Amino acid sequence: MTNTSTARPQGRSIYRSESGRLAVTGWCREQLTTWPLPHERHRLTALGADTHVVEAGPGDRQSGGAGTVVYVPGTNVSVAAQFPLVSALAARGRVVAVDVPGQPGLSDGARIPSSGRLAWYGRWLAEVIDAVADHGPVTVLGHSLGSAITMACPSPRVRHQVLVSPAGLVSLRVTPSVALVSTAWVLRRREADSERLLRLMHAHGHPPRAELVEWMTLVGRHVRSSADPGRAPVGRPDVSRTVLSGGADVFLPPARVAPAVSRALGSPLRVLDGAGHFVVDERPEELAALATAPRPGSGGVVAAS
Repeated sequence: MTNTSTARPQGRSIYRSESGRLAVTGWCREQLTTWPLPHERHRLTALGADTHVVEAGPGDRQSGGAGTVVYVPGTNVSVAAQFPLVSALAARGRVVAVDVPGQPGLSDGARIPSSGRLAWYGRWLAEVIDAVADHGPVTVLGHSLGSAITMACPSPRVRHQVLVSPAGLVSLRVTPSVALVSTAWVLRRREADSERLLRLMHAHGHPPRAELVEWMTLVGRHVRSSADPGRAPVGRPDVSRTVLSGGADVFLPPARVAPAVSRALGSPLRVLDGAGHFVVDERPEELAALATAPRPGSGGVVAAS
């Protein structure tokens, strides 16, 4: 059990109804049950929040070796909807994937209040890391909101951060077309609208998986979606980082993100051509290779090959 001296802020439920919560959590459990990947699921309490964890790959929390990759998903995304990335990471080593409290999934469903939200999430992630990895180096891979949480994490256990489509540095770009598609998804809550929204998040030629469309339809129907997370505090200025964005990211275009990454983190931004905002689904093998690559002794950022 982790330290719970700092209680979780009490916010309203992210779910529109109890039946909606059950629909979302039931979908997650069903998906995880059908994964063709050996894994373990358990719960822990971090900073007072009930947190659902999926572990896969070789090793355990007490082993050293190559260490652990902790994966933190983005807004409106559950681990259960991220099989391609989790399986790619597990093929290379131990991965611990966590559902973010205050987001749809199997963790605590109460919204974290906006004041100090990312700082709270950073401390929450530090407690998760203490609970799931006793020995060996830890790499954290975060996507979008998960990247902002990763940046805010002050844990001295973290050797390297892989920040993918990083939120928390600039505000999301909302063009008229993005606003139109997003509004239709929120109001109509149909599979066709979910697919249209996901196509915006993917680069041309990368149609969204059917499971993602199904998932986003459930989220649209049953979840009060959260807004832009705001600016992320930098919990560890000295940690090694690799920062990546899809060249076709409509929400966080590289031209806007790169200067902010340089100013806030002193790191270059690697642009993945032919990828959109949902890089984790479009390039899972490439991200897994980056997250598990040997790091230099100097701790400097290593660009992907």
